[in-house]
Formats: sequence, C-alpha cells, structure tokens
Amino acid sequence: MTYQTDGILLIDKDEGETSYDVVRKVKSALDIKKVGHAGTLDPFATGLLIILIGQGTKLSSFIMSNKKSYVATLRLGTETDTLDRTGKVIKTSTVPELSKEYIREKVCAFQGEIEQTPPVYSAIKLKGARAYKLARRGEEVFLEKRRVLISALDIVSVSLPDVCLEVECSSGTYIRSLAADLGVSLGTGGHLVSLRRTACGPFSVDKAQRSRDVGRQSFETLQEGMIPLISVLTWIPQIEISRPIAKAIRLGKRSALSEIVRDLNQDCETSGLIKLICSGELVAVLKANTGRRDGHGRLEILRVFS
Repeated sequence: MTYQTDGILLIDKDEGETSYDVVRKVKSALDIKKVGHAGTLDPFATGLLIILIGQGTKLSSFIMSNKKSYVATLRLGTETDTLDRTGKVIKTSTVPELSKEYIREKVCAFQGEIEQTPPVYSAIKLKGARAYKLARRGEEVFLEKRRVLISALDIVSVSLPDVCLEVECSSGTYIRSLAADLGVSLGTGGHLVSLRRTACGPFSVDKAQRSRDVGRQSFETLQEGMIPLISVLTWIPQIEISRPIAKAIRLGKRSALSEIVRDLNQDCETSGLIKLICSGELVAVLKANTGRRDGHGRLEILRVFS
C-alpha cells in the first residue's frame, strides 16, 4: 500500500496545547520528519490548525494569505497586559447595562479596513527578538499600526459582561487587539476570554480531526484525513503542462516558462498566482506579473514540487 508523505491535515486544536505540541504529535504519529503548521493558535485558543506535511510545508504562505473566521468572546470591564485571559489584570471598571443596539453600533464601526496595533505579547520580531520576549523582560515594546480587513463582524450573543462575536478577517489580524479596541470603544475596556478558529479559506474546522485523538488514532486513519498537494490550492487557477516541461521546471530551467506563456491569454494583462499541473500532480506555483505583454519576465517561480 502506498502512503502519502506530502499534503496537509486539518486539526481541531484543543485548549491548553501549543501549535507546536500538535505538530510534534503528528510528526510522531506519522513518523514524518518534515511537519509544520499554517497560522499559530495561542494555547488558550481552539479550532482549526492546518498541519503541513512533507512538501506541504511549501504551501504555508499561500494558505495563510486566506481570510480566516473565528468565534470570539470579549469580557468587558477588565483589561490585561496580554489582551486575553492569560495575562495580568492592569485595569478594571464597572460595566453598565449596555443595550444590544448600542453594542451593535460600536461593533459596526470596526467592519471594513481598519488600523490596529498588534499586541506587545505577540511573535512579531522587533530588534531581532520576538516582541513577547522583550515584553517579558520588561523592555519597552513599540509596534506600528497595521491595516487589516474585517470583512464580517456579527454579534452572536450578549450576556454582560461577555459579548460573543463572529469574525471574518484578513491574514495578519489580531483578534485580541480587536477585542481590546472594542472594549475601549464601549467605554469599559475588555479582554479576550475565548477564541475559536472555525475556518481558513476553504478549509473548515467541521472537517478537522480532534487533536486529542492524534496519537490514539491509527496511522491509516491519519493518512485517510490527509489532503494531497494537488487538492489544497483550489482557489488558484491552473495550467496543465506536459511531462517534458514539468521535468524542466523541476530541474530549474527557466527556458521552459516560454512554453507556459503561450498558454496564457496574450490579450489581457494576466496577474496573480498560477498552478502548474502534470498528470494529476502539482508541479509548481508561479506568479504572473502585470503590465508585460511580450512574455518576458512575466512569470516568477515561487515554489516547485518534486
């Protein structure tokens, strides 16, 4: 029987585990050395963690660029240094009887493209070190604001001091910062008490295997859940290429790209990502650049798969 050694696994991470804990368990269960993940989940968070296996580790940037969906609970009246329930309380205030309509009005202001400051307790690199390490050493941490897109933000329930929200957002969004900023907007302050990632692009936690079962499940069960390389990047358009061109691409011969250019529509300025497929296998992911109609310099090889 042939086993898959390249692809991704959808895992529903339990509370209390680090993302690396899950990676380590999968690595041991499948006896595969090259294992990673796309998009860290904090230990207190649960939900979808995409595990990258073998050459699946080359897919990380493509998967992580997708929008993500979460269910998050904000607790008003208490602020913490980490912006979540794992941190030290730094401020408290009384939570008045806020109407759902008033909360909804404030929530609506956070939809669309907004600016947010990442938490100082984050993995962002600053002066050669992770921001959270600097913060734990008592050093001053200043992180610049960034623009993110909140494409959907809906109230699930209000049971003061808690407000439960559904969030759909761009890559790079910090839900902890969103919760803290909303708390400030409501005049009470607040912090994140629970977070569950429900989707990343086309991948849903509903299709995921529970992390608590990894290690107890059989090797075959995990294998059955693995999504092969060819089936991962469903949102990227593809071009079927011949075996000789596929071989040339895998050998790093850029001259083979001229054959692919002829398959592109020369009447338009093609841009974006393109998959190269050969006989049901993923060969490469390319980037097509805009503004060049002569075929020179239009294609850039981003990843090659053997």
